[in-house]
Amino acid sequence: MKPRAPGFTIVELVTIMVVIGILAAIAIPRLGQLDAFTSSAYRNEVLSALHHAQKSAVSHRRLVCATVNPQNVQLLIALNAGDTACLTTNARPFPSPDGTPFASHGNERAQSGPLVGVPLFFQPSGDITMDGAGTVFASGFISITGQRGINIDGSAGHVE
Repeated sequence: MKPRAPGFTIVELVTIMVVIGILAAIAIPRLGQLDAFTSSAYRNEVLSALHHAQKSAVSHRRLVCATVNPQNVQLLIALNAGDTACLTTNARPFPSPDGTPFASHGNERAQSGPLVGVPLFFQPSGDITMDGAGTVFASGFISITGQRGINIDGSAGHVE
């Protein structure tokens, strides 16, 4: 009897190819779902930052300014009640509830809309305006790729 040669049998090779095919059929669609999950998490983070800004303006009775950029959400709170601007001389960075700055790290998520990169002024009354004096209500949306937009109605103080 001749000794068996090293290597794989045809049955073993076919079995491995079938297993790899099944894994590829299952794994590739899941990669697209992971991207949608990341976009959803980023949308929720931006929405949370805007809600935090609004609630903080009301509770602190101070103007809170929020700027949504593709890389982060920047929040500033006025140092004094009655201030109508959030400049570096009369405001300070306003952290998230856990004490860290809001940084969404969403630079891979395309954003568009009339309110991206524009400062939003959350008034102590709960209104959302385009100016610190509170004369022009903010109205518009922020779009995030693959997700429902975030709508802002400043006259009603509604962010969703």
